[in-house]
Amino acid sequence: MSSESDAPIAPPLVELPINTHDRGFYDGFSRAVTIPSKIIVSLLIMWAIFFPVSASETLSAANSTIISSFAGWYVYLVAVLVVVCFLLALWPSSGRLKIGADGDEPEFGRFSWFAMLFGAGIGIGMLTYSTGEPLAHFANNPDIIRGTIEPLSAEAIRPAYSYTFLHWGLAAWATYALVGLAIGYVAYRRGLPLTIRSGLAPLFGLKMSGIWGHVIDIVAVVATILGVAVTMGFGVEQFVAGLARLGLGDWLLDPDGSSSAAAVIVSLVVLVGASTISALSGVGRGIKWLSNLNMGLSFALLALFIVVGSGLLGFELLGVGLWDYTRTIVPNSLTLFDGAGPNGPALVQWQLDWSVFYWAWWIAFAPFVGMFIARISRGRSIREYVLGVILVPSLMCFTWMTIVGGTAIDLELSGVAGGSIVGAGISDQLFATLAVLLSPGVASVVSGLVVLLLMTYLITSADSAILIVNTINGAGDTSGQRRRHIVFWGAALAFVVGSMLILGGIDAIRITMIIGALPFSVVVALMAISIVKAIVYDLRRKKHGVPTTAAGCADLAATK
Repeated sequence: MSSESDAPIAPPLVELPINTHDRGFYDGFSRAVTIPSKIIVSLLIMWAIFFPVSASETLSAANSTIISSFAGWYVYLVAVLVVVCFLLALWPSSGRLKIGADGDEPEFGRFSWFAMLFGAGIGIGMLTYSTGEPLAHFANNPDIIRGTIEPLSAEAIRPAYSYTFLHWGLAAWATYALVGLAIGYVAYRRGLPLTIRSGLAPLFGLKMSGIWGHVIDIVAVVATILGVAVTMGFGVEQFVAGLARLGLGDWLLDPDGSSSAAAVIVSLVVLVGASTISALSGVGRGIKWLSNLNMGLSFALLALFIVVGSGLLGFELLGVGLWDYTRTIVPNSLTLFDGAGPNGPALVQWQLDWSVFYWAWWIAFAPFVGMFIARISRGRSIREYVLGVILVPSLMCFTWMTIVGGTAIDLELSGVAGGSIVGAGISDQLFATLAVLLSPGVASVVSGLVVLLLMTYLITSADSAILIVNTINGAGDTSGQRRRHIVFWGAALAFVVGSMLILGGIDAIRITMIIGALPFSVVVALMAISIVKAIVYDLRRKKHGVPTTAAGCADLAATK
């Protein structure tokens, strides 16, 4: 008798009908997803604007409860996602499967592919944290909290980079890759709609056509807006700091050094307006062109730091950091501080402020980045997709953190900076590094380059998010531009970022995002199970000669 795994298996689900409206303002859209999503985001904006005190108190209380109660959930979930991605890529039979039909070829060349996924996924954060994160861990990390090394010392550099790499490496990109693979595999191989709910179809089948599918897509839209809002918030703060460094007026900053309300409003009008125009042109034109520009400017800025900064130290830190990261990734990824001992509370707080915040950020960002990566990855094998999405951007982030951040640390250790870099706000640290490193005239020119790069990254992230939200609301349809809805989501994103920055600062956006990420983290966990099931079943189908693609299923149906 044959085992269950050898038994014949039915063809996969190749149709997932989603009701869309056929006329009027919502023509081509799922009103069951679009209208609730707009209502939730609009209510959030009005709550923040008209009841700022209530919003701040409620969000802070909810944040404390969620972070403390679900820290372990975030830590272990992200560790599992990394393992699942690499198993699917490195297992020979699954790694050869294509995201699409067997004969599909990639739509974009590798350079444009890397540029788009990198720009949409991490570009703004990289500019803000290339100096900010290494310097933060240089001053405070678990080893310093335990008292084994001194803060701001040469011995603090290696652990600083172990934790920096932990947060910006495999964990972030595996989260994006898993969501993108779960969606792209069934969308391009089985012909299902390019939307979040399709990633769960291998688990729940046609149930994803109904109310539960609508709920999942609504959660994804809200999580996307909140996740992108955090990135936009950091970017706008750094954008304004750069403009102030260029001497464009005292009106840009409040007395405490934070961005003024007028500066935030003007920046958002310019940036979100440009991103909305770019979104109207689609992925193949505006976003592709901007992403290639981002990559070129990034390499130019990185080359400058290699030549005039601490390039040799940076490459040394890259090598040592990769070794330490590889050596410590398992214990650092699985350690959950419990508050025991005299240093326990400080260790718990450090983990909540850094690791848990990052895992929530990556999860909140995952529906947007995952959908976007799926959109641009058709025709690639699972192995190429996973290794490309995870390893290449991770190495790029590590290089940035060690070259740029290493230069900042070197300037502080040598005494040249005199505390001016460490003492600056995180949004201003990159500009402070340039001010110490270069002559005033050259520093102004390079700061202008950074401001331009920030602007293009902000526009790329915002217009990509707007297009992805519209794709989810449109039941996976990417053909129509739907101008009025693009304008709505552009304005909504600007209002979320603006209201939170002006009324509660960047912490308000962080808190809101962490809360919004929690329900989507459950979806991500189910997606991991779903994609494993889909691939295992497809390998069984191949063994028995059962079609695994939409075209193959159509041919089979035609012969019956």
